[in-house]
Amino acid sequence: MKNLITAGFLGREELMRLPGVPAIEALKAKKSLAFIECGEEIPCDPCRSACPRGAITVSPDVTSLPALNTDLCNGCGTCLAACPGMAIFLVDIGYSETEALVSIPYEYLPLPEVGDTGNALDRSGKAIGKAVIVKVKCPESYDRTAIITIKVLKDISLEARHIDI
Repeated sequence: MKNLITAGFLGREELMRLPGVPAIEALKAKKSLAFIECGEEIPCDPCRSACPRGAITVSPDVTSLPALNTDLCNGCGTCLAACPGMAIFLVDIGYSETEALVSIPYEYLPLPEVGDTGNALDRSGKAIGKAVIVKVKCPESYDRTAIITIKVLKDISLEARHIDI
């Protein structure tokens, strides 16, 4: 995890080695999947218990990296708000021919509103394109972690992980 240690965020090569990050082929087949971008082996497993389909597994001692079973994941996004590290995202490449949806945990106030626009940011915080808020969910069961869904161009959907409004 060289990039995580030196730069503070996971690099593309590091991400693709994580057991919670689906292969591109799986995303193309399903259109919508969770991306568990957790790169630290710490005692944590709320994502596992939050998944209603059992698509996320963690070792019994809860210190292994969470693994995603793409055959079981249906892209419901229940795991996003459960992750205390805000390391799970939902990518839906089936939105349109040119655009994708990315759902992200969001813990800032005030909450954005549907229609708000801004810059999509990558994992390092760099602006990589335009984004539009298309959904804001914050039910009581999410314990004050809102999930916002942004619409971005498909070619940045695997990198867009936040929005600067």
